[in-house]
Amino acid sequence: MTQLTIIRTSPDPEQQQARNRQHRSVADKIRAMGQARIGAALLLIATLVAILWANLSHETYQSFWDTHLTFGFADLQLDFTLHALVNDALMALFFFTVGLEVRREFAIGELTSWSRAVVPVVAAIAGLAVPAVLYFLIAMGSGNEHAWGVVISTDTAFVVGALALVGPRIPGRLRVFLLALAVVDDIGALSIIALVYTENFNPMPLIVAAIGLVGVYFTRYLRGGRGPVYGTLAVIVWLAFLASGVHPTLAGVAIALLVPVYRPNRRDVEHALDLARTFRQSPNTEYARAAANSLRESISINERLQTAYAPYVAYVVLPLFALANAGVQISPEILAASIQSPVTWGIIVGLVVGKFVGVLAPTALMKFFRMGELGAGLTLDRVAGGAALCGIGFTISLFIIDIAIDDPAAQNEARVGVLAASVLAFVLATIIFRVSDRVHPSQEAARTLARPVDPKRDHVFGSNDAPYTIVEYGDFQCGFCLKASGSIQQVKEELGDQLRYVWRHAPLTAFHPNALAGAEASEAAARQGKFFEFERALFSDQENQLPSDILRRARELGLDMEKFEADLTSPEVAARVRDDMLDAEAMEITAVPTLFINGVRHVGPYDARSLIEALQASVRDDASV
Repeated sequence: MTQLTIIRTSPDPEQQQARNRQHRSVADKIRAMGQARIGAALLLIATLVAILWANLSHETYQSFWDTHLTFGFADLQLDFTLHALVNDALMALFFFTVGLEVRREFAIGELTSWSRAVVPVVAAIAGLAVPAVLYFLIAMGSGNEHAWGVVISTDTAFVVGALALVGPRIPGRLRVFLLALAVVDDIGALSIIALVYTENFNPMPLIVAAIGLVGVYFTRYLRGGRGPVYGTLAVIVWLAFLASGVHPTLAGVAIALLVPVYRPNRRDVEHALDLARTFRQSPNTEYARAAANSLRESISINERLQTAYAPYVAYVVLPLFALANAGVQISPEILAASIQSPVTWGIIVGLVVGKFVGVLAPTALMKFFRMGELGAGLTLDRVAGGAALCGIGFTISLFIIDIAIDDPAAQNEARVGVLAASVLAFVLATIIFRVSDRVHPSQEAARTLARPVDPKRDHVFGSNDAPYTIVEYGDFQCGFCLKASGSIQQVKEELGDQLRYVWRHAPLTAFHPNALAGAEASEAAARQGKFFEFERALFSDQENQLPSDILRRARELGLDMEKFEADLTSPEVAARVRDDMLDAEAMEITAVPTLFINGVRHVGPYDARSLIEALQASVRDDASV
């Protein structure tokens, strides 16, 4: 029988300092940057090109983007400028991907659990309100105080890219916090565009849009050919929004919110694997198509669309938008007017100060009053750096300038404000992160246990009053972890009730493709009080951890299979494993098992005798302090 589980040699935890020093090609280095950094770099390049073009030849810049294009046939025709085509049509794709992310986060992501989401949600709401109030107070009397929407939104693409460039060395949990915040921020910005900046409203075409959206919802039930149906309905809905006076980009959001999202079902994955085995044994076109379709269908449409369109948005749509909208003229006269303009200063203060205070202040208050959890390694000084980055309000800020301000001179002053605020926010964040890294050196974070043992949360074997504690970050497919489990069992036999053992997840997915599934399955078993029994079952047969093997073990342990399978796909289980993985990242755990002896990282051999000596030494050290 063909075994599809792939297990490569994982890094030896006793040699964690070894690094791959091979020379990498330029292509490898570019790929290693990741989509966020590349997208942010292209956005920045397009912005600089637009500024240079607008200042070297403003006439050609204006005339190029004012070029008219006509689409249609017979009496049905649409007339667009290139500028409108980018802002009204291409940006609908951007808002579509934003809507997909919003839908995903509320269905299976960070915003499924109120206890985890409350801090970024409150910070996002304050981060919308405070900048708007500051802008309104400063711009009052200018005639453009209604353009307060310019300062409400954070540019997620730029923030994620900037975080990768200047953020703390271990940005994982801060990145999750900022992404959750950005989702709520996007919802607020989109709502304000729809409610405040819609002119010449005509409700009749929205009836057509509503019918189209109902069709989008029910398209999920078609057995095949969903792509063309989604595409056709999307065009109809977009045209209906355009005719109604509601900004047509919001059609992208409305469609995205109706696209189904779910975590992969184990049975669907197993069926796809069976078809792949069949194709391997008897290669032909029919089996190939069936296997490919089954693999594709096991992933939700939402995630498939995000994967498909995200590169186009990052590498094409947003750079084109910047090229079409960031062409601000910079001259002594314009700069002098901007320095005296309440619109410019309202935007700068709103974005740089308003976002910083709006995000950081409620986060600090909620931490002080213990109304929410920030997570291990996410200190207030690092939140401060993230709050400063939120002042980069580039994409939607420029977008709202175009629809909220009519006067070209005021538009120019507003664009100067957005560009200046983005630069200042980036510089401020860089300074905060550099200071934070000095205050919290990585060696200190890596040495001590980031999250104290919590009997209500952790998987604990032994008495909570035990003088000795071993916390293990491990991977159920790792051979070294299997070896460590034997050593820890010997320690338990010798020390008895004096030892408390805690397991936490750190699956090395780059080496063990099924490790994450095993970790989530153990959490599903834990919901029925069988965590350690499931752990032993996984360790007993490390090379067989396919979905069918996981379900078989659950049946053998007598678990309620209906509940077990439901828990396997629940966002709570995924979040529990992800929290452990983020803790591991914060402590720079790159190899497993990584053991903590009474809260301090153990370095060296992990045979039973060495562990007992380390445990006893840690108690002596505590007693001597």
